[in-house]
Amino acid sequence: MRLYSLSVLYKGDPKVHLLKAAYDVSTFNFFQRSSVQEFMTFTSQLITERSSLGSRASVKEQEYLCHVYVRNDGLSGVVIADNEYPQRVCFTLLDKVLDEFSRQVSKMDWLSGSPVTISYAALDGYLSKYQVQTPR
Repeated sequence: MRLYSLSVLYKGDPKVHLLKAAYDVSTFNFFQRSSVQEFMTFTSQLITERSSLGSRASVKEQEYLCHVYVRNDGLSGVVIADNEYPQRVCFTLLDKVLDEFSRQVSKMDWLSGSPVTISYAALDGYLSKYQVQTPR
């Protein structure tokens, strides 16, 4: 069971902005990592764009399950995991991340922010904390 991506986005009008993201692409071939990360960013934006405000959904994309939560205020989170990762845990993680993000980052920054300009460092920690280590 693995988590590959954890993203915070803003579903604005007319488009979706990626605010911050963390990725774990260590299980992929070195030469595939950037394209896999690009795919995950694109998929997160697309799923958020197609989801309505106040909704939660899980979407299968290739061999991944993408869990999206779009709050009524437009703040959105996406977790990309493998098929075995528990859905309930993903949505608990998204609730926690979005609540904390909205307390630490001003709503004014959601409209024009980007991963470079937003200072919120907790995503990498959450991604590794919620990573399920499988016995070898």
